[in-house]
Amino acid sequence: MTSSDSRRPWTLLLMAAAFLVMVTLGIRQSFGLFLLPVTEALGTGREVFSLALALQNLLWGIASPFAGALADKFGAGRVAAIGTLFYAGGLVVMASFVSPSGLMMGQLMIGIGLGSAGVSIALGAVARAVAPEKRSLALGMVTSIGSFGQFAVLPVTQIFIDGYGWQVSLLLLSGLSASMLASCLLMARDEKVREVRTADIANITMNGMLKTALSSTDYLLLTVGFFVCGIQVVFIATHLPTYLQDAGIGPEIASWALGLVGLFNIIGSLLAGWLGSFVSKAKLLAWLYLMRSVIIIGFLILPPSPMTALLFGAAMGLLWLGTIPLTSGLIVVFFGPAFLSMLYGVTFFSHQIGSFLGAWLGGWIYDNLGSYDLMWWIIIGSGVFAFIINLMIDERPKTLTTAAAE
Repeated sequence: MTSSDSRRPWTLLLMAAAFLVMVTLGIRQSFGLFLLPVTEALGTGREVFSLALALQNLLWGIASPFAGALADKFGAGRVAAIGTLFYAGGLVVMASFVSPSGLMMGQLMIGIGLGSAGVSIALGAVARAVAPEKRSLALGMVTSIGSFGQFAVLPVTQIFIDGYGWQVSLLLLSGLSASMLASCLLMARDEKVREVRTADIANITMNGMLKTALSSTDYLLLTVGFFVCGIQVVFIATHLPTYLQDAGIGPEIASWALGLVGLFNIIGSLLAGWLGSFVSKAKLLAWLYLMRSVIIIGFLILPPSPMTALLFGAAMGLLWLGTIPLTSGLIVVFFGPAFLSMLYGVTFFSHQIGSFLGAWLGGWIYDNLGSYDLMWWIIIGSGVFAFIINLMIDERPKTLTTAAAE
């Protein structure tokens, strides 16, 4: 990066990237509010809706490394613009075609949109633009600012559903997602004037870097641990509203509980990014996963009530997406920022396999066992597993293989 480029303010790029995260995650987290009305309209059990969201998450994971590689090569703004069109179009398809196939097709399009215009693309753009000493904090800022979308979008979406029905609500959310094109334009303009390569990464090839990453035990441990994040957050985001309503708690409380997840995640993600600047990122990740399991145990032990639901949302919010700046920050520590979008995308694919199981398995267990109890204990156990996995990570820069510089 040239001296003139290094002095160029990166706040505009950060805000544009954060807006992508805010809208994509905000809308995506609201899908749990549609589970009951869509299921009633289709006349199916909860597994059909759960499977659609599971496939969305899986395709999101599959698309992320490929979209990340394209963003690393051609620019995040261009790739994110294509993803925005898929995202907005998927919401329109869901609203327009009231059938299992329409639901599936819409969610698959949204999955491609999330992979092309979501968090991995945003993080890669910011990591390449920010000085190393500010990088962990900046990644936390993108995630924390983006978390406001969950706090803002969920209650508003519930108001839309109550007032206009679920189909109109999806169309309104489609219009909101289309506004991401403005962020894509800002990112593309900013990237044109930045030279993102530095002397230590100029000769590294994309395929060589991928081979180096996949041969690193610590990168693989990080990737396996991120699987747990997916199964935890997607099960909660998808099934918590229904779990609370089954316990006699109204949908408004359920939407506010998820909204509080987003609100407190602003604090949690920013704190995780800040702490990651001078404390072991791997150990922070380990304790974050373990604390999730502890909080879930407390939630299950206490009698269900609006107060416990809101407290659970706030507590989980502090630990919700703090994994993102820590995970992406570790990848930068290991391999540098040049190919973060691609490498984070590969790690994120593991996350989305967990997301697939969190969404689908929760619905399958409920339809077959009549409760979510078994799924809650699966999530608790997975948190303990992730705690152990992340404690095993050696948090030091990795030596690049000769293949990386071919």
